[in-house]
Amino acid sequence: TTLTSSATPLPTTRTTEIESTVSAIGTTIQQSTPWVSTSPVPVTTSGVTETGSTTKTTTSGPTPSETPPHSTTIVTKTGSPMTTTAIHTTLTRSTAITSTTTSGPSSLGSTASTAVSSPSVPTSPVSFTTSGTTLTESFTTTSGTTSSNFTTITATTTTTEIVSSGSASTSGPTATSSAPGESWWLCNCTKAVCIEDNIVQVVPIICNPPPKPTCANGLSPVQVIDEDGCCWHWECDCYCTGWGDPHYMTFDGVYYSYQGNCTYVLVEEIHKKVDNFGVYIDNYHCDTRDVVSCPRTLIVRHETQEVRMATVKPNTLQVEVTVNKQAVALPYKKFGLSIYESGINRVVEIPELKMNVTYNGLSFSIRMPYSLFGNNTHGQCGICNNNTADDCMLPNGNIAENCETMADHWQVVDPSKPQCSPGLIPSKAPSITPTQPCKESSICELLLGSVFEPCHGFVQPERYYAACVFDSCVLPNLDLECSSLQIYAATCADQSVCIDWRSHTNGVCSYKCPSDKEYRACGPIKEITCKSSQQDETSTKQVEGCFCPNGTMLYDSGVDVCVKTCGCVGVDKIPREFGEKFTVDCKDCICLEGENGIVCEPHECAKQSNTSCDGEGFYEVNEVNSEDSCCPIVTCKCNTSLCTAKAPKCTLGFEVHSHIPSGQCCPVYQCVPKRVCVHQNAEFLPNSSVFVDKCQNCFCTNEVNVSSQLNIISCEHIPCNVYCKPGYELQPVKGECCGRCVQTKCVIRTAKNSVLILSPGEFKNDPYNNCTIYSCVNIHNQFISSTSEITCPAFNEESCKPGTITFLPNGCCKTCAPLDSQTPCIVRQRKDFITYKGCRSVDRVVMTECEGTCGTFSLYSAEANSMEHSCACCRESRSTVKEVELKCPTGHSILHRYISVESCSCQDTECSSSQSSELQITEENDQASTLNRIKRAISLTSK
Repeated sequence: TTLTSSATPLPTTRTTEIESTVSAIGTTIQQSTPWVSTSPVPVTTSGVTETGSTTKTTTSGPTPSETPPHSTTIVTKTGSPMTTTAIHTTLTRSTAITSTTTSGPSSLGSTASTAVSSPSVPTSPVSFTTSGTTLTESFTTTSGTTSSNFTTITATTTTTEIVSSGSASTSGPTATSSAPGESWWLCNCTKAVCIEDNIVQVVPIICNPPPKPTCANGLSPVQVIDEDGCCWHWECDCYCTGWGDPHYMTFDGVYYSYQGNCTYVLVEEIHKKVDNFGVYIDNYHCDTRDVVSCPRTLIVRHETQEVRMATVKPNTLQVEVTVNKQAVALPYKKFGLSIYESGINRVVEIPELKMNVTYNGLSFSIRMPYSLFGNNTHGQCGICNNNTADDCMLPNGNIAENCETMADHWQVVDPSKPQCSPGLIPSKAPSITPTQPCKESSICELLLGSVFEPCHGFVQPERYYAACVFDSCVLPNLDLECSSLQIYAATCADQSVCIDWRSHTNGVCSYKCPSDKEYRACGPIKEITCKSSQQDETSTKQVEGCFCPNGTMLYDSGVDVCVKTCGCVGVDKIPREFGEKFTVDCKDCICLEGENGIVCEPHECAKQSNTSCDGEGFYEVNEVNSEDSCCPIVTCKCNTSLCTAKAPKCTLGFEVHSHIPSGQCCPVYQCVPKRVCVHQNAEFLPNSSVFVDKCQNCFCTNEVNVSSQLNIISCEHIPCNVYCKPGYELQPVKGECCGRCVQTKCVIRTAKNSVLILSPGEFKNDPYNNCTIYSCVNIHNQFISSTSEITCPAFNEESCKPGTITFLPNGCCKTCAPLDSQTPCIVRQRKDFITYKGCRSVDRVVMTECEGTCGTFSLYSAEANSMEHSCACCRESRSTVKEVELKCPTGHSILHRYISVESCSCQDTECSSSQSSELQITEENDQASTLNRIKRAISLTSK
C-alpha cells in the first residue's frame, strides 16, 4: 500500500509521532485480524498540512466479487506543518479507511484521516492518503484532576477475504471483532475505541493545565502524572517537620510544641499496606531542669530494615547512621532503601514509596506522596488529607482537644526508657509559651525581616518565629533558636527559594566546614561527582551544606574527596591523575582510566644482606626503612633480659659497675672501689670522722690502700704525758688510753754505779772489768739479772817468756803460752747455752770447735826478691747440722739448727796482702775469740 499526500510538509518534530501512530495502527490491525499476507505492503507518507479546515481523501481499490467490502476509518492527530519520510510496514490485512470529521475550534489542532483500499490480489500495491481534520476536546477539573471529552467519529470498515493465486479455492480466516464500547491504547497517548459495525474511533488525549489548588500546610502543590501516563494533576504532598525542643508542623500544617522525653510514632499507616513501615522519634530532656526536650534519634522502619539516625553530640549537626544496629557508610543502598548525605542532612529515601526522611541533628522532615499515603497516616505528624481538623487524632480514632495532648498518646515501648508507659493521659496540656516574659533573641527577628522576605510569599514565617522566641526564652544558652531559622530556610529551599541567612547571625548560627570544602547556603541536593551524570540543571531545589570549592568536584558519593581532575582516589584519599604511579599499603599502583581505576601489584623490596644475631642478648627485629617504609630492615636488637650474667654482690666499700663492650649486648660487671673507708661493717666518706676507739682521733683520708683498694683511716692517739724509766716501755692496756709503763728489760747497776740495760737473754761484760759478766732472763714475766765473776787461777807473769803472756779464752785470766810447743789442730768440745734472737736453749748443749796451731810463716825469697807467705788455719774438715729447742721470753719455743764439727785439719788459705784488712780481720777474730772465751768462762763459773 502506498500513502500519498500533496499537503504542505510538517516539521520533523511531528514526523516521529505520525510515523509511530501509523505503525501502531498497522500493528493493532495485525493483532486483531490475523489474516494471511503473501507479500509486504509498503506505506508511504509524503506530508500533512494543518490548514484549520477538514479535507477528506479516500482511495479505493478493486474488491473481489466473492468477498463483501469492509472499510475502517481511523482518526489520528496531527500538529503543525511537518515533513515526513517514507516508512514501510507489513500488513496482514487489506483495509479501506474512510474518515468522518466534525468541526471544532481550529486552535485545538487537527487530526489526520487515512483511507486504505483493499485490492483483489494481496500482492498489489494499495495507496494511503492522509488529510487534515479537526478534533474537539474539553477538560473539566475536579480536586486537581483532569478529564477528557471528545466527539464521535464514524467510519466504515471493509473486510476482504484473500485467496492466493497459486492455490486452489483456499479461504482465509475471518476477522475477530470487538464489542461496541471496547477500547485499547495505541501509543503516544492515543486511544482506540470500538464504536459499532466495525467502526474504530482513535482518540488522542490532549491535556490542559488544571487550576492550582491551595494546600492546608501553606506549601505549593506538586504536579503528579495520571495513571494513564498522559496528563497530570495537582496534589498536596504530605510534609511534616520537627525542630528545636521540639516544635512540630503536621502534614496539614498544624503547629504545636511538645516536650515529652520518650519514643513516639511520627508516622504509621492506618491501614497497613507496607510491611513494617513507620517513622519514629526518640526525644530526651536537653536542659538541666528537665523542662524541654530535643530530638535525639530518628528511626525509619521499612520491611526488614531499621535505620537509626542519631545525634552524636547534643545540639549539633553531627549525626551517625546505623542499619539494624550496625554502622554503615554513606551512601547506602539495599533492599529498596537508600541513605545518602545531602548538604547538612542525612536522607533516607524509599523510591518505591516515593518518600524521603531527612535529619541533621536539630531538625527533621518527612515527605510522602499524597497518592500513596493520603488519608492513611496517623501519629504525631497527623493525617495527610489536606484537612487540619483531624490532625490531632488519637490512636483510637478520637480527636484530641489539642495536638500537645495527642502527642503523648503515641508513645511506643522502648526498653532503654522504662519510665515511659504508652497510653498515659497527661493531666494538663503542656504550655508552649514561657511562664515568664523575656526579650527574644535578635536572631528570631531575622525571620520577619528582609533576610527571609523572599520566602514570605511561599512559606508563612509566623509559626517559626513563635518557636524561635520560645527556644530563646526557655533555653537561652543552647542557641536552639538557630534550629527555627534552619528549618524555615530548609522549607523555603523545598519551595525553590534559597536564603543565605547564617552570615546574618553574627556567628551565633555559623556552620564550619572541613578545610577542603566551603559552605554554601544554596548547593545541589545531590552533588555532582566524577562517577555520576551531570545534575539536572532545571532543578530549582537546593540545600545548605559543605561543598567542593569552585574548580573542583566530589570524586564519588562514597569518597569524600574534592578533585580537580577525575582520575583515581584510593584508600589513602589522595587524588591521582591517570597514568600516575604511586605506592600505597606497600603495593605499587598505577591510576588507569577505566572501570577498575587503580591497579596494584605487590611491592618488590631490594635484596638485603643476611644479618646474624649470634651474640648473647641479641635478637632479630624488623625496623622501618627510612628510604622504603614497605621494606623493613632486619637488624639486631639488644635485650638485656636475655643475658645470663647477673650482677655480683660486692663487699663493703665496693659497688657494682657495669659496662657493655663495643659490639656486645650483655653488660660486664665488676666491683669497683667506692673510694670510701670501711670500719666495722660501715662505710665512711673521705674527710669524715671514724670512731675506732676512745683513745684515738681517726678520720677517713683520700689515700688509697694499694692492696685493699680502700681509703686509709688515719688515726692520732690521744696525747699522753707518761714517762717510763729505762728498762720500761709504755704499753697499751685494755680500757686505758695512755697505757702503763711495763718493764721490758733488766736494769743492772755496776760496781762503779753505771747502769746497764739488758734485754732478756743478753750478756754483757762490765765496762771496766772483763771478769764480770752481767746477764738478763725473763722467767714468768719476771726479769732476773745475774752477775758472773770469773775467778782466775794464780798466774805469775814472770814465769812466762817474754811475748808469751796472753788471756785465756774467757778474756779475763792471763796465761802464758810456751813458744816451743804447738797445740795441734783438733776438735774440742764444750757445753754452753745457745742463744738466738733472744731465745735460749733450756739446757747446755755440747758444741764442738776446731782449735790448734797450724804452720804460718812469711820469709824472703831471693829469687823472687819479695816476701813469700804461707798461711794455714785450723778449720773443720767435716761437719753436721743438729737441732735444738729454744725457749723465748714470750713463753713460746722455736726449733733452731746449728753446726757441729766432726773433724778438724789445717787447711791452706790465702794470706791477705792488705795490712789493714789483715789487721781488721785479726781484730774481728780477736773480738769474737774474746767473746767466746767470756761465754766459756761464764759457763765454767756457773758450773
